[in-house]
Amino acid sequence: MGRIPEDTIQEVRDRADIVALIGRYVELKQSGRNWKGRCPFHEEKTPSFNVNPDRGIFHCFGCQKGGNAITFLVEFENLTFPEAVRSLASDLGIEVPETGGRREDRGEREALYESIETAQRCYRDHLSAPEGKGAREYLQRRGLDDATIDHFGLGFAPDSWDSLVGQLDRARVDRKVSTSAGLIMEGRSKGHYDRLRGRVTFPIADVRGRTIAFGARAMAADQEPKYLNTSESPVYHKRRALYGLHHALEPMRRAGRAIVAEGYFDVIALYRAGLGEAVATCGTALTPDHARDLRRRTANVTLLFDGDQAGQNAMEKALAILLPEGLRVRAVSLPDGQDPDDFLAAQGAEALQNLVDRAPDAIEAVIRRVLLKGCTSPAEKADAVRHVAPLVAAISDPIERSEHARRLAIATGTEPSAVESVIRKVQSGGSAEADESLAQTLTPRASGGEERHLRLIALILTRHPGFVTDEFCSQMQEVLPDSPYKRLALAIADAAAEGWLATEGGIDLGACEAQFEPELVPLLRDVVVDDSMLDQETPASEMLVHLVGRYVAKDLEAREKELKRQMQEPDADLQSLLQERQQLLERKRASVSASS
Repeated sequence: MGRIPEDTIQEVRDRADIVALIGRYVELKQSGRNWKGRCPFHEEKTPSFNVNPDRGIFHCFGCQKGGNAITFLVEFENLTFPEAVRSLASDLGIEVPETGGRREDRGEREALYESIETAQRCYRDHLSAPEGKGAREYLQRRGLDDATIDHFGLGFAPDSWDSLVGQLDRARVDRKVSTSAGLIMEGRSKGHYDRLRGRVTFPIADVRGRTIAFGARAMAADQEPKYLNTSESPVYHKRRALYGLHHALEPMRRAGRAIVAEGYFDVIALYRAGLGEAVATCGTALTPDHARDLRRRTANVTLLFDGDQAGQNAMEKALAILLPEGLRVRAVSLPDGQDPDDFLAAQGAEALQNLVDRAPDAIEAVIRRVLLKGCTSPAEKADAVRHVAPLVAAISDPIERSEHARRLAIATGTEPSAVESVIRKVQSGGSAEADESLAQTLTPRASGGEERHLRLIALILTRHPGFVTDEFCSQMQEVLPDSPYKRLALAIADAAAEGWLATEGGIDLGACEAQFEPELVPLLRDVVVDDSMLDQETPASEMLVHLVGRYVAKDLEAREKELKRQMQEPDADLQSLLQERQQLLERKRASVSASS
């Protein structure tokens, strides 16, 4: 898929009604120029979430989340940036002319979506028709009620060679398109036949909820294979698709995690147990593409695979894929021979919820299973360490990796240095972690009163960047006390010098957010949406001169004290110090005159 042009992104950002958009999710009340409500990103009793329609931004003073309409959808709906832009563009009636992709390709994709959606309607109709009675009874035996069936859009493919072929023909869907979508197949006699027959169907959707493929489950005991998917197509790639993702986005945000299960019925069982954040791969093992997609939406993943040996092996393979992406992974241990559907039927929803919520760290779970095989002799200890070491080596965070190495050494009764040595050998050939990633640069903070004044300086500069001159910028650098707001004020001054001005004369927020160091961006949003500190009676230029003048005076007083101290020293150069003091007094008089 091509790249979205920058001017289209800007049009979406400018035309989006951010109050109306966020108002779908948050109860907002007008407060001056802003709208306020309780933050959707963290629990709070007193509203600290602000939406500024003039600037098209939101900001929470509590958790520091902020951005524009596009970034709100990215954060709240767990969408990627392009997904959020397309979603808003669709709502606004804006065509997205993506670059880097041919128009014919986009036309082909739309034809594929239409053919697959036609097939979905056919499968749904068959399930509710007389021929779907056996499929309905099968789903009922699995514990699924009508509401669950409708939620996941389950259907039925009749045991017929050309039922779907005929329905697609009547809907005037080109057979080449249907074949490309994996819905039908070409026979030896150049005719076509249905790919899915005599099976319950599971629509596989993209993040926007568009059906892109189907999984299907056999109902007869002797029907092979048990699960069958439609083939890959230009809109469906198994290595990227996750079953149930569009349903799971909001539950994932609320729960702060994703649950990865093995199959379609597992996802449905977890949903029935109140765990809607579950997804599954589509007939393939977990891939790096899946891991990256999950990482964009959450930092925490819980693996829930079958309790048999095959399930545990799959869990370890998935762990090796997820850990390098920086995900923190837990693993649920089901009783041997049971899958989530079995456990739900036997133990109930609350028991399944507790099992998932109390899942141990995945590497800890692997260590426990390895120890059950025996870990007393030197050979067994070596085997245990070699089994777990590749997983520990895959952890991207050096502190977590070191801690897991220490725990592995304790669990196996081996020397930590020996375990570290094995892990380093596993890592050899890979990229080393930079020690600088652990460094924390701490900026001294000003006192409470100073902090308020510095914040006000930054606030005024966002409204009136034209006040900034080279002399004023140098003065701020010299006299303002160290504080994050001092850094913000200087960054705004630099932005003004670079010409990042909005049409109304203020700072171009989008340009600044793209250029400022990340820790300053929340502070910038913080002051932009704040009107409480501005004195409407006093011109902003006077306020700014007065505030900076306070710090100039403090700085001059400090220097005068230092000069007096130096003049009392036995070997002081009095003539030079008196001359410097005279210059200092002249600067003080000039400062008083300027601020009066």
